[in-house]
Amino acid sequence: MSQTALDRARAGDEQAFRELTDPYRRELHLHCYRILGSRTDAEDLLQETLVAAWRGLRRYEGRASLRSWLYRIATNRCLNALRDSGRRRPPEPVPPFDPPEPTRRGDPTWLQPYPDTLLEQVADAAPGPEARYHLRESVELAFVTGLQLMPPRQAATLVLRDVLGYPAAEVATMLGTSETAIKGTLQRARAALERHRSDVDRERTPPEGSAAEWELTRRFAEAFTAGDVEGVVALLTEDAWLAMPPAPHEYHGPAAIAGFLRASFGWDGSHPVRLVATRANTQPAFACYLGEPATPAGLLVLTLHQDRIRALTRFLAEDLPRHLPASQ
Repeated sequence: MSQTALDRARAGDEQAFRELTDPYRRELHLHCYRILGSRTDAEDLLQETLVAAWRGLRRYEGRASLRSWLYRIATNRCLNALRDSGRRRPPEPVPPFDPPEPTRRGDPTWLQPYPDTLLEQVADAAPGPEARYHLRESVELAFVTGLQLMPPRQAATLVLRDVLGYPAAEVATMLGTSETAIKGTLQRARAALERHRSDVDRERTPPEGSAAEWELTRRFAEAFTAGDVEGVVALLTEDAWLAMPPAPHEYHGPAAIAGFLRASFGWDGSHPVRLVATRANTQPAFACYLGEPATPAGLLVLTLHQDRIRALTRFLAEDLPRHLPASQ
């Protein structure tokens, strides 16, 4: 960090402030997304963080790095947002068909997908020596969903310690608590995450961009667009599940998923289905379009295991382009 730029920013030079903070914008956005589960809210909280940093820059004493100082502001802004009882929640989607009874109902999960195109803009800075997860692993749906299911301070502690690798003493300063409290909170957060995350051996998951991944997603797309329930089910693991956040219902096992797909495909039968390959949360995904002219119908993210699909997660279509690319 240039002391000259810092002095200029403290004197009110907005360009100097941008020089100082722009290198951290993308990673701070991703940090807010991990804690909040929402790209929309992450953007809002990023702006709040930068405004707070601009207003408080004269009080920045340099005892921590500027990056750490920004993370402290962002983390506490996110925790304040999560404590806000009026926090915006998306409406629970109502399908245009009568779905079968789900396997289970839980609390609505606040979760949006994170496009890989945004992740590619985040500098993969070397984390601290105590980090346990690398950048891409910490954006996977299972990881981010697990964070949303634990108390916010546990989630923030786990991200700061195990993703970013900050020492316990520094995290304690960021969160205004003791190092002993941080150690206890982290232990509980790790246990909660392990209970939630799949026991899939990542070494047995097809590598990103591999021929095996391409072939599996191709077969899925062909079966799905054809309304071939048996073809889709044949690609699932025995413990596969389907979820549609923020809807609280889930379908577990091939039979339950097949029942949901039959109801869905029965309604979609007169509406041509087209899929556009993409990626989200480091996983293969498809933007779904229905009808003619094609209208967005959601984003479908696949979680793979070996040569099968372990999970289907369907998100709302709020961020999809309103029209298909001309080549589709």
